[in-house]
Amino acid sequence: MFKNNNPWNLKKVFDMPQTCAECGQPYELEPGFWYGTGYVSYALSVALSVTTFVAWFVLIGMSTSDNRFFFWLGTNIFLLIFLQPWLMRLSRVIYLYFFVKYDPDYQSKKPVSKKEA
Repeated sequence: MFKNNNPWNLKKVFDMPQTCAECGQPYELEPGFWYGTGYVSYALSVALSVTTFVAWFVLIGMSTSDNRFFFWLGTNIFLLIFLQPWLMRLSRVIYLYFFVKYDPDYQSKKPVSKKEA
């Protein structure tokens, strides 16, 4: 789906072909289509933060008296920044799947057009 397999190559993180090489499905269904991925990326970031909070709480525990909460906060911020290119790509894949479902018989049918989405 992406031209460059490395999501941490930040200059080319969003480089995508116009259509899928296998089935011809256009990726951008309408102008500004990818703006909705911000909501998906936000949900993924919240899910990651909640997951790390629960894991930290179960494994280490939470307390403001010895700064464990702030160590979790720093770790969580680091993870969110480090994983952001991967989360942005994943959000594009999930958002596209909201509008274009996989069709096992894709070879005999037309791709979803801009008008059908």
